[in-house]
Amino acid sequence: MTGNGWWLETPAIFVLGYNIAASMDRNGSEIKDLFPGKRIVIIGDLVADQFLHGTISRVSREAPVFILRHDTTVTVPGAAANTAANLASLGATPYLIGVVGDDPNGRGLLDALTKLGVSGEGILVDEKFSTTTKVRVLAGQNYAARQQVIRIDYEDRSPLKTGTKELLRQRLSALASGADAIIVSDYDRGAVFAEIFADAVVISRERGIPLIVDSRYRLAEMAGGTTATPNREEAEQILGPDFTDNDCSALLSRLGYEALLVTNGNQGMRLFQRDVPPLNIEAVGSLEPVDVTGAGDTVIAAYCLGLAAGLSHADAAWIANHAGGLVVMKKGTATVSADELSESLRGQKDLSARSVS
Repeated sequence: MTGNGWWLETPAIFVLGYNIAASMDRNGSEIKDLFPGKRIVIIGDLVADQFLHGTISRVSREAPVFILRHDTTVTVPGAAANTAANLASLGATPYLIGVVGDDPNGRGLLDALTKLGVSGEGILVDEKFSTTTKVRVLAGQNYAARQQVIRIDYEDRSPLKTGTKELLRQRLSALASGADAIIVSDYDRGAVFAEIFADAVVISRERGIPLIVDSRYRLAEMAGGTTATPNREEAEQILGPDFTDNDCSALLSRLGYEALLVTNGNQGMRLFQRDVPPLNIEAVGSLEPVDVTGAGDTVIAAYCLGLAAGLSHADAAWIANHAGGLVVMKKGTATVSADELSESLRGQKDLSARSVS
C-alpha cells in the first residue's frame, strides 16, 4: 500500500487523469455519437430519493432543536433508477426492471422517470410493497445555502413473493432480447435475486453482450458476469481492509469476469483485467467533491455505454472516470449529460498514459 491509501505494489499503467490509450483518438463529439440508440436493461432496486428543503425559523420550546419550515420536497430517481436516469441523460434507451409500491413515493418515482425518458414497462407496481425511500432533510436560514442535517430511510424488508419474482424474470427475458448490455444494480433490497441474476448471465453469454454488476454487499456471490464496479469499501468487505492488487486479480479470476473496476473516490480508479497489468486512473476535476450521492450509478452507466459501444474496458473506464468527476460536483442525486461528458473528454483527450512500477 502507498501512503495515500492506494496500492501500487505491482507494475501498472498509471494514468494522468486524462486519455488512457494512445490508440484512442476519438474526440468528445465522436464519443457522444456512440451512445444514442444503445438499449440497456437495468435490473435492480428502485429508490425514491427525496430532498426536503426547509428554512430554519426558530428554536423549539419542546426540545433543543430547530424548527424547520417546509419549503419544497423534490423526488428524483435513486439507486438502479438513478443508473437508468444517467443512461437516458447520456443518450441511451434504458429499460428498468424492478419493483415499486402502489404508494405516493412510488408514483412520484415513476413520474420522475417518465419525465427523464426512462421506460417503465419493466417496472412492477406491487400494492403490498412499500417503495424504498431516502428522505434527505436540507436546512438553512433565509438566503443561506441549505445543508443536509439528517437522512430518513423507509425500507420494505419483506421478501419478494414468488409470483413477483417470476414476473420480473419474464420482463427480463422480453426486454433483453434486443439489448446491447445488461446492468445489475444490487442495493440489497430484494430485486436482484439468484434466479434473475442467473438468467442475466445466460442471456449475456447467449447474445454476446456485456453484463455489468454493481452490488453493495453480494458481489462475491455473482460469478459469471463480464465486469463489476465495486468501490473501495465494497472491495474491502470481500478482501479485507489491506487488500492488494493480487487479491483483486484473484477475485477477478474467481468471479470469471473479464475486468474489475475498483473506484476509490478522489483517488481515482484501478482497472484489473486478465493477463494485463493493473491500470491506475487518476481522478478528473476537483479533489473536493460537492456531493458524492449516486456517483457510482453515474460511473456504471458511462462504463456500460462504453462497453456496449464496443470500446475496450480501459477506454470505457476512462469515460466513466470523467462522468464520475463531473457528477460529484453537483448537489444531490444527479446525472451527467452527453454534452457535459463530451466537453470533459475534449478538454483532456490529448495527454497519454505512462507506465510506472
